[in-house]
Amino acid sequence: MSMAPIRFGVWAPVHGPRAAHQDPEEPYNASWEHNRDVVLQAEALGFDSTLIAQHTINPHQEDLDQLETWSSAAALAALTSRIEIIAAIKPYLFHPVVLAKMALQIENISRGRFALNLVNAWNKPELEKAGIGFAEHDDRYAYGKEWISIVARLTAGERLTHKGENFDIRDYALRPTDLYRVRPAIYVGGESEPARDLVADHGDVWFINGQPLADVAALIADVASRPRAGVPLRFGLSAFVIARDTDAEAEHAHQRLLDLAKLDAPIKAIQRANTDPKVVMMQTMQKSPRVGSNGGTAAGLVGSYDTVAARIREFHAAGIELFMLQFQPLQAEMQRFAEEVFPRVKGELATRTVSSR
Repeated sequence: MSMAPIRFGVWAPVHGPRAAHQDPEEPYNASWEHNRDVVLQAEALGFDSTLIAQHTINPHQEDLDQLETWSSAAALAALTSRIEIIAAIKPYLFHPVVLAKMALQIENISRGRFALNLVNAWNKPELEKAGIGFAEHDDRYAYGKEWISIVARLTAGERLTHKGENFDIRDYALRPTDLYRVRPAIYVGGESEPARDLVADHGDVWFINGQPLADVAALIADVASRPRAGVPLRFGLSAFVIARDTDAEAEHAHQRLLDLAKLDAPIKAIQRANTDPKVVMMQTMQKSPRVGSNGGTAAGLVGSYDTVAARIREFHAAGIELFMLQFQPLQAEMQRFAEEVFPRVKGELATRTVSSR
């Protein structure tokens, strides 16, 4: 597998801390101002990307604040100059024509740095309470596949006529087109069989939830082997990082967050009750104790700076290009990672590249 340049991203704190809500070192804050400051800091530190998850209602506890993704992505596009901005989207919440127009606008505001992340909804009340309804797992993916095919063609400047199971679109074109490339990038999340088919057909990058290296390598091998038109698929990994001078110090910090996370048991019970049990992400996350969302510390990025750097290089060798990272407390740990792990990973890769010439 070709070795694409390694990239690091950070999850925006759209619904507060990722590890534990009752952490004295990380007060709950899902405000626009906090998200703005985090992303601007990430860009200044050298992070390559940010992911803004999408919820209209806080998925853990509905009376907690929740950032709105797409308006925030547009604002961040205007405020930043280099970092990639990835906005998640649940297809049932937006008609594909409207969403394609929004995506093109943010792409042009950002001067070619925008991407959308197609996700299959798992939080039932978000759709049910709106009267949209929550379809069966495979039906949601069938809807999403038709939906993203429309968005991809419209954002690529095509004049589209389409009649399918869910949409009837006639002679529709969006102007201006993408001024910087063919269209914004498309990331796809989800690990079920329908999700794998969808990403092979329509994705540019597949986001894999944090899990051990062998499991990630098997997922990459499966999806990379599927028939696909166009350029090869790229791969990203979600992971929660706890890095310190020594493995023992990192494990101590890990235990602190595990203990704090136990205080969130009532919130986690709400999340489980609201989640479609067929969602593979939730099945994966129950395999072992962990910190963070979307697999979190299950990826094993807990240890000394050298240990974490070595594990990142192993995932990269297996095909992971983008590491979308979580930290707590977010801003202090993001800075620590940039200062200590960036040079260990990027320096090693640069040395390897020079020595292979």
